Amino acid sequence: MINWDAHACLPQHPLADFTPVHRLHAAGVNYVSLNVGADMNPLSQVMSVIAGYRATIAADPERYALVSSVDDIIQAAADGRMAISFDLEGALPLLEQPDMVALYAQLGVRQMHFAYNRNNSVADGCHDVARGLTPLGQRMVEAVNQNGILMDCSHTGRLCSLEIMNASSHPVIFSHANPYTLVQHGRNVTDEQIRACAATGGVVCVSGLSFFLGSAQPDANDVARHVAYIADLVGIKHAGIGLDICFQQPGLDDTPPGDFDPSHWWPASAGYSADKPPSFTPPEVWRELPAALRRAGMSETEAELVLGRNMMRVAQQVWGAAEAALAQAA
Repeated sequence: MINWDAHACLPQHPLADFTPVHRLHAAGVNYVSLNVGADMNPLSQVMSVIAGYRATIAADPERYALVSSVDDIIQAAADGRMAISFDLEGALPLLEQPDMVALYAQLGVRQMHFAYNRNNSVADGCHDVARGLTPLGQRMVEAVNQNGILMDCSHTGRLCSLEIMNASSHPVIFSHANPYTLVQHGRNVTDEQIRACAATGGVVCVSGLSFFLGSAQPDANDVARHVAYIADLVGIKHAGIGLDICFQQPGLDDTPPGDFDPSHWWPASAGYSADKPPSFTPPEVWRELPAALRRAGMSETEAELVLGRNMMRVAQQVWGAAEAALAQAA
């Protein structure tokens, strides 16, 4: 049994403390996708973070494994190590060059989406004007598919996400997004988006943020309620977990350099407020999720699908396709 957390955030700093990763592992998580940057982070910061995270992982091979395949994850779990790969939130760090996708893949990025809440030259954000996937975005989807990276649609506008899912030749995921029908927040996804994701063979992974769960202090039962909605709508094989826990560390400033404006990325018009930040489920909620999913009406086997097997299936298909292409080219 592999427990798979599809998205978590440490400080965007090369010296970030990995103690939160230890907490996830202690709570039963075998694999986590760590964010290494978003649209508000310039390339210099993203590369510094990737270098720092890679160095931390390499310095403790008994505890961590930087993975590129599902087999790597299974082996890491057997060895008692935490399996890690990286994700990118937004296309601005791609510098409008599809070839950058391959570079990020080589550095450990195994998952990415193209817009963080706001529009760019590739895709639309969920808190911006709807335009749809751009011609450059079409080429970026092809690059993501060709390089065996999981195509993510979190933070992406509704119309644009539908066009990405239509353009992708591989299953598409939402690594941290919840049903809009349950909580009417712009970051959540509509039934139409959930159905389209399932039609690709993909997975919608439920976030643990209070804003998106509709609970001031979210717990395992809140997460399970959103999982159950997805399962009832499109089937248990299309639901997963991506708690999106953001671990801030005092004394470590990861503010993006330059004219960073938080109100642009998290606009008040979308319900964000600096005076009322979101709360997160703690890593230890993973211990409670199996029982919470059972209380929500799922069997033990169905709970295992949600907790990891569904994402393993999609990753095997997407990451495995890249391995096969590389082997054929060789």
